[in-house]
This record gives sequence, structure tokens and C-alpha cells, in this order.
Amino acid sequence: MKNLVAAAAVILSLLLSAGCSSQAGGQSEDGKIKIIAAHNQTSPDNPYQFGMKEFKRVVEEKSNGEIEVEVHAGTLGTAESQLIEKLKLGGADLVLVSPGFMAQTGIREIDLFAMPYMFEDYEHWLQVVDGEIGEEVAQTINEKSDNDFKLMGYWSAGVRHYYGEKPLETMEDIDGLTFRTQTSGAIADYWEQTGAIPTNVAWGELYQALQQGVVDSSENSYPYFVQQNHHKTKNGKYITETGHDYTTRFLLMNGNTFDSYTEEQQQIILEGAEAATKEERKVDSEQSEEYKQKAVDEGAEVNQIDRQPFIDIAKPIHEKTAKEIKAVDLLKKIRSLAGE
Repeated sequence: MKNLVAAAAVILSLLLSAGCSSQAGGQSEDGKIKIIAAHNQTSPDNPYQFGMKEFKRVVEEKSNGEIEVEVHAGTLGTAESQLIEKLKLGGADLVLVSPGFMAQTGIREIDLFAMPYMFEDYEHWLQVVDGEIGEEVAQTINEKSDNDFKLMGYWSAGVRHYYGEKPLETMEDIDGLTFRTQTSGAIADYWEQTGAIPTNVAWGELYQALQQGVVDSSENSYPYFVQQNHHKTKNGKYITETGHDYTTRFLLMNGNTFDSYTEEQQQIILEGAEAATKEERKVDSEQSEEYKQKAVDEGAEVNQIDRQPFIDIAKPIHEKTAKEIKAVDLLKKIRSLAGE
């Protein structure tokens, strides 16, 4: 039995090393550096894909082809846990993940970036991520991950809104609706306090769940749910612009891999990440209007709502969460930039 266990361990080790060494973080047969870049969206029109392709263009152009970038749109995994695992083990070099998932790795401070109504508008979000707070959070991510994660840019995933089986005229209309969102933690607590019933459905299964009435409603930004045709489902036709989340995504690189490059190569990669961030944000902004119009043209109905009752519920939860995760100072800094 001991021999069998030892043999199995050796085989597993060989499989893992083979799976990682040939994929990322090293040189190809012709001596070029190869960078594996991945995100979890499968649509070729998704803003993430535009950003990653811009990273590829800039890096390959500035390195005269000495650095090759291979972009994967959902093909390395549609779950963020898969992407993070590959980043840590060397199966990917550059990935895009959400604050909610990153908080699960033990970096709790960034939970604040996923809280409903943390940012009052897009300009407020920009002031936070592109200023001193963004730099501070980037340093925290790097230090607490022991250099497994190096933040290369803050990407936007648009402004998230409600969509469901009926429009919301007041906050009371969401009472009792099953609502696809996080089912634990502060975000779930927030939606429970609005009266909704947080429900867990995988993104790839959400179209069917809305169509078949498994869930009454969901939330996301226009490019993401319209590209998946959620607005054409039985329970996705009515869109209420709650504007509850100016959504942040973290572009992460394996810090150890980054450190292994020469200074010149590092500078090229940093320039590529900066260009990619600008491109992704631009496309995301353009697509928000484009896909809103597409949804309306294809039969969806859009309405506005008084957001203040939703905001009033959110603020005490922000404060409670900040205390729990020891991020009270961070919350104060974020709030201090509102209205600038």
C-alpha cells in the first residue's frame, strides 16, 4: 500500500509540473518569453477580451516579438477560482478576478470594493482606484499574498443594475424575489435587508435559470447580461437602473514571475498593462450605452428608481463590514473622495 501511495504521489507531481511548465512563466522553444493571459468571459465582444488583446498588441510590439502573449477567453476556466489556482501554480501569468473572490484568499480589505453603493458615481470610483487608495490596496494585495499577486491595473465591469420578472418601482417591489447574487457575507446581508432572497446560480447556468423561473431576478451591467441574452428570458425582461455597483476587477500577475524578468521586460509589461486598462475601460463605457439600446430594441423595458432607500440600507453595512475586516480607515478614505 505504501508503495502504491508513493507511486501515485510521484505521478501526480509529474502531471502538475508538466501541466505548468509548458504553459506559462517561461520561454518557448525559440527562446521567446511566453505570457499566458486569461479571463473568465467567453464572449469575444466582452470588454475584458478587448483589454487583453490590447495588452498582447502593446507587449509584443514593444518587445519586437521577444515576448509572446497568449490570450484565453474562458478557455482556462470560467470560474475565478480556477484562474487564481493557475496563477499561483504557474499555469497562467496574468488573470482578471473580482474583489469578492480575492477577499476569499484572505485579503479581506478589498471586500469594500464589492459593497453595494460604495461609490456614488464613476468619477468617485476613478478617484479611488487611480489615486493613493488604489496604490495602497495594490501594495496590500502584494504583501498579503506573499508576492503571488501583483496588481497590474483596476478594470471596470460597468455599472450593475437589477433585471427580473417585473420592474422595481420602489424598494418594496424586490421583497420576496429570489435574486441571483452572492449568498453569504456582507453583500448577501445587504440584499436580504432589501427584502430579496439571495440565490446562488452559476453564471453559465443563469440564462436557463431565468428562462425556467428558477430565479426571479439577477443583477449585472449591460454588456455582460445582454451579451448572454438574459434580457430575452422570461425573468430578465424588466431592467431597473439601481446603479448599485460601479464594478471593480483586478488585473493580477504572478509577482514572482514578474520579478524574474529583466527591468526592460518589466517596463514593457507595465506599459502593456496600462494600455490594456485604458482600452478595457473605454470599451466598457461604450458598450454600456450600446448594449442598453440593444436590450431595448429587442424588447426589454428599462425604468429608473429612487436609489436613496437602497443607499440608506447600504451605509450601516459598510461601517459594520469595515469594522469586522479592520478596514475602517480605508472606508473613511473612500468616502472622503465622494463628490470630488
